[in-house]
Amino acid sequence: MRITLLTQQSCELCDQAHTILAGLTDEYGFELTTLSFGSKAGTEIARRGGLLFAPGVLIDDEPFSHGRLSARKLRRELNRRIRADVR
Repeated sequence: MRITLLTQQSCELCDQAHTILAGLTDEYGFELTTLSFGSKAGTEIARRGGLLFAPGVLIDDEPFSHGRLSARKLRRELNRRIRADVR
């Protein structure tokens, strides 16, 4: 699984999202990539995913959330994807 985090400078919600994601990387074994929301690649990813503002989170290139990241919602989605992969 790959998770992409789109961030911007001086963004407290971005820092919180990064802390949540970094804490879950070992548990779930996903690859975490962080990109600037304002970079060329970040802007294109945000546009394609319909992510309006930072932080933006994509799981395997699919938009998951933007704004405040819910650790509970993220865990639920990661567990769902793991169960689906096992089947």
